[in-house]
Amino acid sequence: MIRKIAIFAAAIAAFAFTCQGADAHWRKHHVDKRITAVAIGVGAASTASYFAINNWRLNGWNASGITSFGAWAATTGGCMAVSPMVATLVVGRTLTVREVHTLAGSCVIPIVGGWLVNAAYNAHPEWEPDAKPDHHWKKHHRHHHKM
Repeated sequence: MIRKIAIFAAAIAAFAFTCQGADAHWRKHHVDKRITAVAIGVGAASTASYFAINNWRLNGWNASGITSFGAWAATTGGCMAVSPMVATLVVGRTLTVREVHTLAGSCVIPIVGGWLVNAAYNAHPEWEPDAKPDHHWKKHHRHHHKM
């Protein structure tokens, strides 16, 4: 199961490198390092919760009353609910839509999920309702003087 998820994540990452970037002359957004730290911390806590449900066993699923998929769904859902709350407290402001989706992506696909979501937002800046275009891209026409 873990091998299939790793292969799937690698395929998505390889596909992302083949996509052509859109040039909408908007400033590329990078996720705040504090939000990345929250994604790593909450993701690690949800991973620990997943293994704690199965009494820290790596082989075989022996948790009573819950399947492996049920535990994954519960811990992923918990990560998606808790990480924006923690990130809001850490950065001290309301999060943008991009930041919330990046955190959710990190919960669904650890390590590369948030990166893929951020890359998708960079390719489609129109997805961000609160973003403003960077107007420093205007071309300055050169006047060609004949000598």
